[in-house]
Amino acid sequence: MPADAPGPGPETLNKVLWKIPNVLCLIGSRAGDEWNGMTQSWVTQVSMEPVLVAISVDAKAVTNRLIREGGSFSVNLWPRTDTRPFVKFSKPATKDGMTLNGRPVREGVTGVPVFTEAAAFLECTVWKIVECGTHDVFFGEVVDAGFGADDDPEVARMEDTRMKYGGVKRGGH
Repeated sequence: MPADAPGPGPETLNKVLWKIPNVLCLIGSRAGDEWNGMTQSWVTQVSMEPVLVAISVDAKAVTNRLIREGGSFSVNLWPRTDTRPFVKFSKPATKDGMTLNGRPVREGVTGVPVFTEAAAFLECTVWKIVECGTHDVFFGEVVDAGFGADDDPEVARMEDTRMKYGGVKRGGH
């Protein structure tokens, strides 16, 4: 395409980018006494040796700061049949005892919160951070992983909700 040719409009970009399959999960983060859980849809495995996953977190998010300061994070995959937590975790979480927004957590091997109701989880130490415009990509080396009650769960995906994240900047994003 020539440099002066018009590109796709924002509506087209959103429609196409929203077709990329994305898992929906909760990211656990912690720095000192500050704990958080955040809804996340940009997660992927990027290496087999070492085993690395990447998450992309808004540069202004509390979770971004906590991962940078704490040096680790958890990826908590949620059962496909229960997408209710995702709306509650679109803003900073409230910690009460060993719960975040009323959902039970335990301290993982790195100290980050791991949700005990998760269908499966990964716990990672930060391997590398790459700043990418509005978001930072955290590459995490997996140091622990496990399942909930089912060792072959169906996990929540963006398409299971009416939520949309990604595409071009709009409104609050």
